This record gives sequence, C-alpha cells and structure tokens, in this order.
Amino acid sequence: MSLRLFYLIFVRLSGWLVLLGRSSASKDVELLVLRHEVAVLRRANPKPRLDWADRAVFAALTRLLPKVLREFRLVTPSTILRWHRRLVAKKWTYPHRVGRPPIDDAIAVLIERMATENKTWGYKRIQGELLKLGHRVGASTIRRVLTRLRIPPAPARHTDTPWRQFLRTQASTMLACDFFHVDCAVTLKRVYVFFVLEVGSRSVRILGTTTHPDGPWIT
Repeated sequence: MSLRLFYLIFVRLSGWLVLLGRSSASKDVELLVLRHEVAVLRRANPKPRLDWADRAVFAALTRLLPKVLREFRLVTPSTILRWHRRLVAKKWTYPHRVGRPPIDDAIAVLIERMATENKTWGYKRIQGELLKLGHRVGASTIRRVLTRLRIPPAPARHTDTPWRQFLRTQASTMLACDFFHVDCAVTLKRVYVFFVLEVGSRSVRILGTTTHPDGPWIT
C-alpha cells in the first residue's frame, strides 16, 4: 500500500510539473473537455450515450488539446473519424427511394448466360464477374433472377476462393522478385543481382546488377 501511495504521489507531481509548462489556453480547453465528459457520464448508466451535440462539442475541443492528451479522452481520434464516415454515408443516402429499381433485361440475360455456361459459379461469383464488366448487381437480385428462370443454384456454395485455386488462376500474370548476390572470384567484390521470376512459365529475368543496392537504384 505504501508503495502505491508513493507511486501516486510521484505521478501527480510529474503531472503538476507538466502543467507548469503548458499555456493557460491549453489548460482551459482540457478543463472544458473534462467537464463535458463528466456531464455525459452522469447522464447515462451504465454506458454513456452521446447525441449529436455532444459529438460536435468533443470534435471541436479535442482537436485543440495536445496530442498526448487526445489518447485518453472519452472520445478518441478514431471515434471522431467514425462519426465523419457516418456523416458522409448519410449525405449520399437517398431515403425517399421506394423499393429496388427493376433489373435491366440485358443484365438478366447476361446473368442467365453466366449461370448456364459456368455450372460451378454461385451468386457471389456471378456478382463479381458482373462487377468486372461494370454492372453492380446484388447477390439477392441474382438469386431472384435465376429462381425466376428456374435455374438451380450451383453445387458448391463456397464464396471464398482458396489460395491454391487463386494462384493457379493468376499464375500466368504473377511476378515474384528478389535479390541474390555473387562474390567475384578475383576481386572478392560482392555484386547484388535483382531478378524477377514469371510464376506461370518459371522464366527468370535479370533486371540489373550493382555493388551498392541503395534506394534510388532499386526504384
């Protein structure tokens, strides 16, 4: 107990010394933030709930605090960023729309063709292929179109592509790069070689050699 008492005294004295070096304006801002935090904590039990006015006050005041003090507030920088994302999402939301717009006939024909020509493609796979072509269609819409056309679902409903299948599909366009070094037999100078391996064909391409592989040379 005595050790903890000494520790608390030391912490408070250290905090007091830090306060001596701060400006009065910074102290006033911190005091306002602390008072508002206490008001919010007294308002709700057990978990405090903030309304839009509380968020506005904290967002305005915490940005004036020193960087160290922002980490220990009721509202952290990540919370303010989350509020900002929520505001942006509300801005681009159109609440007056009623129902979903009807799907274009050409897209419905494209969905039917993808499902009939690719027996293992599920709703998510068809959705991804449509997105590559510039058509943003929900998986539930694709399911509804295929149900209307009496096309059964794919046998495999796995939406996540395994790494083995992904690498086999992308091997023809993937590159792996690395360094190896060679020590000269006469001068014993070390030469660094930068090379690229074409994963599909296993062909090795030498891109350059140097005795000093610094940042600009690698770039």
